[in-house]
Amino acid sequence: MQLDPDACFDALCARDRRFDGVFFVGVTTTGIYCRPVCPARTPGRGRCEFFRRAAEAERAGFRACFRCRPELAPGRAAIDSLSRLATAALARIDAGDLNDGSVDALAARLGVSARHLRRALEAELGATPVELAQTRRLALAKQLLQDTALPLAEVAYAAGFASVRRFNALVQQRFGRPPSALRREGGDVATGDAIELRLDYRPPLDWPALLGFLRGREVAGVERVDDHGYARVVALGDCVGWLSVQADPARPALRVRLAPELAPQLMPIVARLRGLFDLDAHPVAIADHLRGDPVLRDSVVARPGLRVPGAFDGFELAVRAVLGQQVSVRAATTLCARLVARFGRPVSKTLPPGLSAAFPLPDALAGAALADVRAIGLPEQRARTVVALAAAVADGRVDLSIGADPERTVAALEALPGIGPWTGQYIAMRSLRWPDGFPGGDLVVRRALEVTTTRAAEARTAAWRPWRAYGVLHLWTAASFGG
Repeated sequence: MQLDPDACFDALCARDRRFDGVFFVGVTTTGIYCRPVCPARTPGRGRCEFFRRAAEAERAGFRACFRCRPELAPGRAAIDSLSRLATAALARIDAGDLNDGSVDALAARLGVSARHLRRALEAELGATPVELAQTRRLALAKQLLQDTALPLAEVAYAAGFASVRRFNALVQQRFGRPPSALRREGGDVATGDAIELRLDYRPPLDWPALLGFLRGREVAGVERVDDHGYARVVALGDCVGWLSVQADPARPALRVRLAPELAPQLMPIVARLRGLFDLDAHPVAIADHLRGDPVLRDSVVARPGLRVPGAFDGFELAVRAVLGQQVSVRAATTLCARLVARFGRPVSKTLPPGLSAAFPLPDALAGAALADVRAIGLPEQRARTVVALAAAVADGRVDLSIGADPERTVAALEALPGIGPWTGQYIAMRSLRWPDGFPGGDLVVRRALEVTTTRAAEARTAAWRPWRAYGVLHLWTAASFGG
């Protein structure tokens, strides 16, 4: 997609938040690039160059602005004019796949050659995989330097750098000053028993609706949701700890607090949180698209910031979806709590109230005795489905990771015993962040559309594409979260 420079300049002059993260502007006289919402004086049209991504601006020799902080800009949604390959690659790079892995390994996971991947990303994103990863690492490092009191060496490793020397050199090269100078320019930062981060988004965001949806599906012991925010246990690699999320009252952003033990996993944690709360959506564009349907109009007008709640962990959400088959939301929540109590991983570290365990790993459930899984209150067939799902994720037949291809994953899910189209599409909506996921067999959806079959529901909602998942959320919300 080519940018329209005149339209970009108009958005820059208006400081229009709808375009925050959609493009960046480089100012030729200063060598600085900014977000379109930058509070600095607007440069003249002849001094502006526009870029789709921060990596393109940096490749052209521009440095990030210290006022608007491009590293905090919302990302692009999963369907924003990119190919499936570029979307998947970018999602995996943002989650840190190239911090420890190679481009060859990333390409193999995506089913292409490394050469093809490089060419595709340069053509669509204006940067190579290595350049995109470096931009993401430096952005996180800049945020940590300016917003936290982490020691410089910990910042380097938390941002995905393999060595402090490489970190120092790249920060100096990119920002024109050493890491210690960036920290001084950041001013006073909070100190204490947690790392604090800010996650920006494009307003509006219906935070109460997000919390309400997640609260009804809370995994007891692993998550805690109330009117003020969200908290959970995190276990990634060798890192175990807790995090909490609340709305920032001063700006369109969420505030995250994390246990210091999670510092080595900050990049994938940030990516997971952005997906969980759908922070990279374009709510105004989605609302404009959906409000033309009379079934959705009232809900879209009333809740223009409604987001599709994602999942912090794809496997956790998939198991929760299976447990919810043919039972109420409350009953599924009870079953999930029993599953965690029986198979969850106890955490010995001090945790906030209400948190006690990490969700079971796929290997643990795949190797569990069927009778033990049934003992939480499941019929035999549902227990077999849970075990089969765990085995398929454990051995790689089902990919629920960030950037997984939704159609391929849904097909693999539906090949398992006991998983049908509704469950597959629900998982695609939430675990895979697929904005066009559509569980057309859902009873609430069919009633609202006044149709009796899944095929009729799909035909009736064709005009909603590529945002059908948001249409479904509006119907569920109108029915008091009946999905």
